[in-house]
Amino acid sequence: MTLIPFDDRDGTIWFNGKLVPWREAKIHTISHGLHYASCVFEGERAYNGKIFKSREHSERLIRSANILDMEIPYSVDELEKAKAQILKENNLQDAYVRVAAFRGSEQMGVSAANTKTNVVAACWGDWASYFDPHKRDNGIVLKTSKWRKPAPDTAPTESKASALYAVGTIVKHSMEREGADDALMLDYRGQVAEATGANFFMVRNGVLKTPIADCFLNGITRQTVIQLAKDLSIPVEETVIMPEEIKNADEVFLTGTAAEITAVGKIDDMTFTVGPITKKIREAYAAMVRGE
Repeated sequence: MTLIPFDDRDGTIWFNGKLVPWREAKIHTISHGLHYASCVFEGERAYNGKIFKSREHSERLIRSANILDMEIPYSVDELEKAKAQILKENNLQDAYVRVAAFRGSEQMGVSAANTKTNVVAACWGDWASYFDPHKRDNGIVLKTSKWRKPAPDTAPTESKASALYAVGTIVKHSMEREGADDALMLDYRGQVAEATGANFFMVRNGVLKTPIADCFLNGITRQTVIQLAKDLSIPVEETVIMPEEIKNADEVFLTGTAAEITAVGKIDDMTFTVGPITKKIREAYAAMVRGE
């Protein structure tokens, strides 16, 4: 597979309030966001020209920045306008949208109160599926990782901060080398948390269960699925799930903006079917994001 580098593409990017050619949207190598991970971001999807839950994403970006003691110099309305601009400029209807805010190069060191917060919004249309679409009917493969999600008093777990994804990259690489698609990650207490970048759901006896989001990101897609299930009269429980309970699950799936609703067919030596509740929620979600 030939990879197309993200720094060498055609198109337009919104960068600090201006539309610039894609290849000119650059930062200096000595930037705080690069060296100290002072960066927050949002991954969003546009369907038929409309970004799903766009405003919620913009609000979360600002909230994440505040948690990292960063002030974004744009309002929610200005961020909304920026995202609409790049979709229009790049002539895209179905697209992945990435918005990020990061500290600049004015200071280098742990303390960076006087750095400028840069904001960028980009979109592209060639990321159709986060996981292998051919596994849609049988589900992806997960393996349990030795790495764990941190306690909320040791990391900014309520923010969508770049720093939190460093472990996810390590874990996902190791799982891919072992032939899996992703990992099941436990939290600091040994309870089921999520995958490397998607929230976890399981079905047992007709009840949809998901871990309490008290030390990992309460995903916008996660919240959407919980409400969808309630609308579909599917019982939902946000509860503690211990890893040994998974063997009793009838169905398992992951949720996220990039992952959408992705069925899980295997975790370690446990296998699952892509069952009726997974399919029902997946179909309802697909209809919702496209306004059907």
